[in-house]
Amino acid sequence: MSAASLVIVGAGPRGTGFLERLAAALPELYGDRPLDLHLVDPYPPGPGRIWRTAQSPLLWMNSLAEDVTVFTDDTVRLEGPVRPGPTLAEWSGTDGRRFVPRPEQGAYLRWAYERARDALPATVTLHEHRTTALRVDGPREGRQRVWLADRATPLPADLVVLTLGHLDAEPDAEQRELAGFAARHGLVHVPPGHTADLDLSALRAGEPVLVRGFGLAFVDLMVLLTEGRGGRYEGTEEAPVYVPSGNEPVLYVGSRRGVPYHSKLGYALDGERPPLPRFFGPDRVDALLGRDRPLDFRRDVWPHVSHELGWAHYHRLFTAHPERTTGTWGAFAAAWAAAGPGGPGLGGLVAAAVPDPADRFDPDALDRPLDGLRVPDADALQGALRAHVTADLRRRHDPAHSPDAAVFAAALSVYGQLVRLGERIDTDGWWHGFFSFLASGPPGPRLRRLLALSEAGTVRFLGPRLTVEADERHGVFRASSPAVPGAVTEARALVEARLPAPTVTGTASPLLRGLYEDGARATPGGLLAVDPSDGRIAQRDGRPHPRRIALGPHTTARAGGGFTRPGTGGLALAQNDAAARAALAFLRDGARRPAAAAPAA
Repeated sequence: MSAASLVIVGAGPRGTGFLERLAAALPELYGDRPLDLHLVDPYPPGPGRIWRTAQSPLLWMNSLAEDVTVFTDDTVRLEGPVRPGPTLAEWSGTDGRRFVPRPEQGAYLRWAYERARDALPATVTLHEHRTTALRVDGPREGRQRVWLADRATPLPADLVVLTLGHLDAEPDAEQRELAGFAARHGLVHVPPGHTADLDLSALRAGEPVLVRGFGLAFVDLMVLLTEGRGGRYEGTEEAPVYVPSGNEPVLYVGSRRGVPYHSKLGYALDGERPPLPRFFGPDRVDALLGRDRPLDFRRDVWPHVSHELGWAHYHRLFTAHPERTTGTWGAFAAAWAAAGPGGPGLGGLVAAAVPDPADRFDPDALDRPLDGLRVPDADALQGALRAHVTADLRRRHDPAHSPDAAVFAAALSVYGQLVRLGERIDTDGWWHGFFSFLASGPPGPRLRRLLALSEAGTVRFLGPRLTVEADERHGVFRASSPAVPGAVTEARALVEARLPAPTVTGTASPLLRGLYEDGARATPGGLLAVDPSDGRIAQRDGRPHPRRIALGPHTTARAGGGFTRPGTGGLALAQNDAAARAALAFLRDGARRPAAAAPAA
């Protein structure tokens, strides 16, 4: 019997995490059997594409160094052994409250990969393939074939694990139309993509650029087109002043909400924490899974999620800031539970117990902070947006508003439960956007620099409910917002500041697209359907594929993005463990292979 062959496609953080769990489980589940392990990625193992060390150090991580780990601890729910490791801060010996440059995180991930690689027993032969996997084929009950860009014959694989991370996408109908318009009129259109990989050279100094999107992709764009072009900041970190180089374009930015993501919290949640989950835990998920009709997120799931987030908010308010409440937590908690999700008595209960509206949990106001805003002109809008960002920075760095941190913790808990719903519910639409806006915002210093850029006139705010039109008659892009009635901004350049949706139906990856065409199931939103218990790819015939596993943002088992905070359970780490153990058990028990290599196509 030949050695079993396992091919991992994708060597970034997720592939590294899977490898670490594989090495941890091998002695128990696989013993001293021989194993050929193939790792396929055109980018360096560990950091992969997104965290590669060969990128601008001006780009930061979006998490504090002390909040980043790729290793398991006792809070992770797993069957395999815990293998603790240092956080990014401990590994680098840096200030844990620092937002480190991305190349530094890449070096940490490279070290983590080498540690996992070195933990493999001598019976494992590891092959690194610095190339792209083009497709996977092969019979369901036999060896798979993984076709690579740099070789004529495929890699034989008893099992294939896809840990692909963020991928490029083909342009959708709107993007194709805008690109065609730009080509006809000699304009610049930059489609959605990973900002560090975009060609921004066509965005010329001093010229207006419309930017659609106000999340993390915009922050990267802002950095590369200002500091990346020689601009600098003077003054203090709390009150920076931007000194232009003269090479910057003028960025006119807007979005559906019209504001940047909420700042990262500038304090830790200390003292009593809300016990989670409370209203959206395993029992609630079981009940949703037991329904015999299709689930709609806003109708069937959101009321319970909102009830959970609100409960966490008020638990913290009553226990940490009781002077801003009336009555007791026990009485409020009992009434909150009795009212139920969306209950008619909730509004009155909160109004009576929490006198200050600023202390109340209002998800609609959170989601649409500029709803109803009307200002007389664009200059007035700049002042209104600067005031909004300033107030957000102040609140997110003030422990007096620590219920915000409790809601953040509850949102993470919710994401962990939603994974179990798998393809029964689309979490990649409104919920993922709301979660990112609430919990995945930029570091505070980035927003302070945004204010400085606004004061300098290098960034101009366009407002909420942004619309962008292609004006064929005049050959320009036109942007407007109802916040400034009648105002229109024209530009010869448009940047879509967002990542493309991670769908298998729209992906630019021939491998993922081929899997879909070969029978893999996708959700209506385009995510690859996988078994939430071990990541096996679901097929349209109703069965999971025994020899194909997928983990990551393009699947229904996406874990909310970002890296794991120590001591918070680590959903992605638990998924890696379950998938690694399932893979080893299959290779040990289910993959009966002939000694001959797989035939060529």
